[in-house]
Amino acid sequence: MKSSPRPPREYDPDATVDARMLPAPAVREKPRCKIGLIDHTTPHLSEDTRSLLRVRLRGATTIASLAFGAFLLWSLSPYADDPPSSLILPAHIATFAVVTLCAAWVWRPCPMCVWSLRVVEALFLAVPAAFLLLLTAQKVDCTNCTPHPVNPNAPWIILVFSYNLFIPNNWRRALVINGILCSIPVVTLLAVIAANPAVRAQYDAGIVVPWALEMAVTCAAATYGTHLIHSLRREAFEARQLGQYRLGKLIGSGGMGDVYLGEHQMLKRPCAIKVIRPGAALDPKSLMRFEREVKEMARLSHPNTVEVYDYGRTDDGTFFYVMEYLPGMTLHDLVDKHGALPPARVIHFLRQTSAALAEAHALGLLHRDIKPSNIFAAYRGGVCDVAKLLDFGLVKRSAETNSARITQDGTVAGTPQFMSPEQASSKSLDARSDIYSLGAVGYFLLTGRPPFDDPSPLSVLIAHARDPVHPPSQLRPDVPSDLEQVILRCLAKDPGDRYADARSLDEALAACSASGCWTELDARRWWAENEGGVIPPAPTVPAAEPTAVGV
Repeated sequence: MKSSPRPPREYDPDATVDARMLPAPAVREKPRCKIGLIDHTTPHLSEDTRSLLRVRLRGATTIASLAFGAFLLWSLSPYADDPPSSLILPAHIATFAVVTLCAAWVWRPCPMCVWSLRVVEALFLAVPAAFLLLLTAQKVDCTNCTPHPVNPNAPWIILVFSYNLFIPNNWRRALVINGILCSIPVVTLLAVIAANPAVRAQYDAGIVVPWALEMAVTCAAATYGTHLIHSLRREAFEARQLGQYRLGKLIGSGGMGDVYLGEHQMLKRPCAIKVIRPGAALDPKSLMRFEREVKEMARLSHPNTVEVYDYGRTDDGTFFYVMEYLPGMTLHDLVDKHGALPPARVIHFLRQTSAALAEAHALGLLHRDIKPSNIFAAYRGGVCDVAKLLDFGLVKRSAETNSARITQDGTVAGTPQFMSPEQASSKSLDARSDIYSLGAVGYFLLTGRPPFDDPSPLSVLIAHARDPVHPPSQLRPDVPSDLEQVILRCLAKDPGDRYADARSLDEALAACSASGCWTELDARRWWAENEGGVIPPAPTVPAAEPTAVGV
């Protein structure tokens, strides 16, 4: 069955704090060189270096291109004191062309691997060095220069410090390259002196030795500067590690913290790490909410609930917890990208989510923020369309619903488009509030829009409490009547008219005619036809613009 076209939607699905897991990188994008987002073989800053190297090369090659172009125009102008020779002019033009091509290459939007970037780095360094070698040989030769000795070091010093300023390196590699660059003008000067007696008469030891020392000091200073910069980068990199977990790319932000793609350094297992922001850490209420969220989530073990691996606090007081990495996409993104879902697939997702809720409710926990962006269609254990319930940031014990709420800050906790009437009016809640929200999710999956859709959150809240819900069949005639009745019962204004608990809802969904019609084969075929195949369980290449993941 084809999905119906997605109608325009004006509401904000991320009106509250979000805890969606990581969407997988688009498998259709295949860069020419694959570099892992997190290096799985060494502890070095491989991806950090790759990203930084490209940014630095963009700046370095652009500045070099402008500089060589400006000096080329000046040498050809009538104001130049020393017009370029027949050898220097073609070399200058060739150098300008190569550096400009390097700049154009690194500014392309396509991904580049470290090897490609190192080739650009070599060209950026070697071609200007060859040009300066010719220029140095010409200037120190007394037959082509002024009668007074000419210091050839100035352009070399600029090249050395420009290279060390822009290109990330360790001190050993920098020492080798700086040593070669700084020795070239000295060796060239000595070679010209040895070959030309006229030059030897002008460049005595009193001139050559200070110039050689000048380049030696340049080499030492540039290498030490590179070492300092590299040390600062490593300190910053190590600061991004939380215990045994290394932080990777930032994949989302929310009201309370940030989510990073991470990796356990010993197990090499990808994961999602939620870190509370330092500013929020100063707020005791935020800390209470953060700690409560992870502790309550850790108690849940249902396969359709996101798994929490670990929890901790760093020496500087930073809170974090580690969750399983989920390839796939949220139900919000699924509908947003592909339109309304077939009824059988809707039942498939709703039954899994209701099973996860049944465990939470049995432990006395209410989710209070059931919405499409908090339910993930994941690929787990070789199975497609595994529903994962996310974001227990608003979770609360049933016995606490009458007490002062930690999340209370003058606004209603939850997402208006999927909020029960009693939650919108801050009344006492029980499991039937989550049932209402799950029914609103089912309505969204079937029709591509929430039960009440208005730009004003207040208007939506009033509609939930007052207005009748239009049956899904009015928006989509092919919705089975039995499924429609289940959804409408979930959306009853009076909690007493809804299903008493998640297990009762699951039984009603199981009795629908379309229940069980969406199979694993259907799911696998859908992902193959619409998303280019089954997404692997671990990232292999960094996504250029990953979907934002809420916190």
